[in-house]
Amino acid sequence: MTAELVRGQNHPVSQSRVEIRVSAGTPVLALASLADEQGRFSGNGILAHPGARSLPGVESPGELADRHTFAVDLDEVAADVHRLGVLLVLPPGGPVRFGAVPASYVAVADPEGAELAGYTLTGLDAETAVVALELYRRQGAWKVRAVGQGYAEGLGALLTDGGLPALAAAELAAAALGTIARTAGADATLATMPTLVGDLRAPQTPAQAPAPTPEPPDPVPVSGHPYAGTPGPGDTPTSPPTISYAHPRRRRTSNEPPEPAPRAAAPQEPGQAPRPVAGDASGWSMDERLYNQVWGMFEDLARTVAAYRGAVEFADSRMDRELDEALSDPRHRLGGSGNAARDTARARREELVAQAQAVLDRDLAQLIAESEVVEPALPAAYARWDNPVWHGHRTPEESPLALRLGDLHLRERPDLRIPMLSRLPLERGLWIDNGRTGSEAAMTMDTDRLRRAAMDMAVALAVRLLAVHPADRLSVHVIDAAGAGSASLAPLVRAGVLAGPPAAGAHGVTQTLAGLTRRVDLVQMALRAGAPEDLPSDVDTADQLLIVHDFPHGFDDRAVTQLRYLADEGAAVGVHLLMVADRDEASAYGPLLDPLWRSLMRLSPVPDNHLADPWVHHAWTFEPDLPPQGSRVLDQALERVAEARRTTRP
Repeated sequence: MTAELVRGQNHPVSQSRVEIRVSAGTPVLALASLADEQGRFSGNGILAHPGARSLPGVESPGELADRHTFAVDLDEVAADVHRLGVLLVLPPGGPVRFGAVPASYVAVADPEGAELAGYTLTGLDAETAVVALELYRRQGAWKVRAVGQGYAEGLGALLTDGGLPALAAAELAAAALGTIARTAGADATLATMPTLVGDLRAPQTPAQAPAPTPEPPDPVPVSGHPYAGTPGPGDTPTSPPTISYAHPRRRRTSNEPPEPAPRAAAPQEPGQAPRPVAGDASGWSMDERLYNQVWGMFEDLARTVAAYRGAVEFADSRMDRELDEALSDPRHRLGGSGNAARDTARARREELVAQAQAVLDRDLAQLIAESEVVEPALPAAYARWDNPVWHGHRTPEESPLALRLGDLHLRERPDLRIPMLSRLPLERGLWIDNGRTGSEAAMTMDTDRLRRAAMDMAVALAVRLLAVHPADRLSVHVIDAAGAGSASLAPLVRAGVLAGPPAAGAHGVTQTLAGLTRRVDLVQMALRAGAPEDLPSDVDTADQLLIVHDFPHGFDDRAVTQLRYLADEGAAVGVHLLMVADRDEASAYGPLLDPLWRSLMRLSPVPDNHLADPWVHHAWTFEPDLPPQGSRVLDQALERVAEARRTTRP
């Protein structure tokens, strides 16, 4: 059976000879890269491409096509190579971005043709080069990881990000793309491939310099930002494109079976915007449709705000240019003509900004109306703690699709909160930052209050996870070596829903980590052997959540290594990590912990704008979702969990 991977997920590769198959939605150039343990490129022989197809252990395709096959012999890969990446690059003269073509599919197969793992590259937009997946060494064995990391500036930017100097990256990108470009009758020089190597190309001589670009027309400050969807059916080249609220990542291909139709929208008056409907997205269940709708709202807000900010930036830059021209003209230095020119430039700027604001207000009003309909309809796993759905919530029979971690908003409309949903099981662990460094909001809080808020947030997330899972499908472990989190942990302890008492002291840390590490090892071995049902009777097959409070108190070097192992390997076999820690306090371990921190998703117990979206890279303000002051919703949820566990025990 093929393991269908999602971004960031890994899977064991049990054979040394494998094939990597690429099925793209358009002709692409498929390359293989070799990197060290940190993913850095160095030296010669790091890229297999049509001009140099063979590297030790890998043979790359030699032509431009929509289907490719790599032959890989992992036993032949050099000992200093720890990562073998599969790169897909759009050729010169082809589609300008991966978001404009059907999603590519990459799979690892055994020599007999059976696929071991596959990955569909969804969510791409402006990228022209992408690291699709990588084979990597882990403790003497090989694994495959779905990567999906794209670069809008092309192959040169990808190679530079891997550690190559800019000039070397540009030259290697030109060499890789040169054969394909010449085959197509194109001149594969750096000067003719700006979209593939971006700003890495060498300075042009006057003879090579392109013709001056005419001044762009006034922008249309609407939702039709380059990142927004395609124009609506009634749009014309000169009219504002309408925003599409269909989630772009859920478009179906023609050969897929039809999905259940969402509930029809209520009738509206002619000329009015469509009335929003909860669940108005594709999906096989209401939970999936709501999940896709929420993320569609998130993308729409990101892109409509990007359109507004881009229009304002253009208006400011044009006003500055016009003011400079007015001041540099000697005729404007006499009389009142200079003042008139300045007033005209400012008026034109205000007109453009007003147009942008009007369209932003229109799009935000539509999103607010959608939010007011969607928020009350969310299931408990997605809902705020103050949502009435929690009053009638019962322990479900199936695990949820996703979990609400908190809310996100932008400064243009702070009251428009988009739920931050994370798919389950968690692909990455969570790190709740209880330190004050790097956060203006945290700097204003007393240290003890901040630490208590971080632990309260961790407990609220743990309670939510317990409440939305079947009674026997999640076990929660706690490491609180110094006992400083006892007040926050009291509801969990009182309800008796923990796998055991919170681990205290160095001995408790060692014992808890040893038990979870053993579970990861045994489940991995059982899966490799194809016999997951043959686990020892004392192995808990439920998903495991480990809460670590005040790291690194109580941890020695061995415990730190085990924690890193759980962070790297645990998620794939149902062991998830939730850390409450201050990174500065762990600085004594030096760079040893850097991979651990990078592998976790940072959350904050106070509002903080540390998250960025993958399309336009806005700085989003994250706010945790906590029970209302004085509410018993947390205790009631735990009582139901405890009761469900009592009734399901044999």
